[in-house]
Amino acid sequence: MQLDIHPLHPVFAAEVIGLDLTQGTDPELANKIHAAMDQYSVLVIKNQHLNDDQQMAFAQSLGTLESTPAQVSIDKQRLKHRAMVDISNLDESGALLGANDRRRLFNLGNMLWHTDSSFKSTPALYSMLHARAIPPEGGNTEFADMRAAWDTLAPAVQQRIEYSVCDHSLLYSRALLGFDAFTQEEQQTFAPVPQRLVRKHPGSGRRSLFLASHIGAVHGMPRPEALMLIRDLMEHATQKERVYAHPWQVNDLVIWDNRCTMHRGRAYDDQRYTRDMRRLTLQDSAPTLLQPA
Repeated sequence: MQLDIHPLHPVFAAEVIGLDLTQGTDPELANKIHAAMDQYSVLVIKNQHLNDDQQMAFAQSLGTLESTPAQVSIDKQRLKHRAMVDISNLDESGALLGANDRRRLFNLGNMLWHTDSSFKSTPALYSMLHARAIPPEGGNTEFADMRAAWDTLAPAVQQRIEYSVCDHSLLYSRALLGFDAFTQEEQQTFAPVPQRLVRKHPGSGRRSLFLASHIGAVHGMPRPEALMLIRDLMEHATQKERVYAHPWQVNDLVIWDNRCTMHRGRAYDDQRYTRDMRRLTLQDSAPTLLQPA
């Protein structure tokens, strides 16, 4: 079968029409989804009435799940599956997180431009986020096309950065918000890891910037200069013409390729309205330094 695909943006992102993922995913459908991801990098699939087990099964049909989500207070879990990341404003009893709850303050970092799991030695392949409950306004997710960001860089900048290596850590991104309430164990878990700044996307053969707010250093560069470079690249990558903003509806499933996109959540009134989103993340094949440049 052919996927019914409708582009959502001139550069990337598309909606897939007519799928019912509760019926399972065979290898042919999985291959078609991979091909569509290689082209569009963000896929929106609406009206997916998935439970946690069905979302897990779909994710596993496309690759290997990350086993350890990056969260704080992991002893307070609301969801059935440890691999499923709770992108919500709810505590383990289903009540709204308090304004000073460290989980809420930590999760505010999701509103920074970032790439999932770039702070892990082997970073992420795809992420897939399913909407179970959404606020009446706000809470959109924005995506930036990092292949287009590379293509539109000045040649002199491309030449300057093409072999650069950056250190990524959740400690760096949360420090931007003044959050430093990490336990000693969390500090060890989130210790910086090196990643290429420029990657070759294997499915499309195109080059891509690998950026995130998790970057806190560029090897061989003084830190102030490094952070200024990263800020300039982030501003370039997130210009309006390279960004798709997704307005969520209940039962939307959105899949994105972390190798060639960056994303961020937008604000909503999390002290008044419930937002229940559940994410699964697939692991990439190897650390970026071990992948072809």
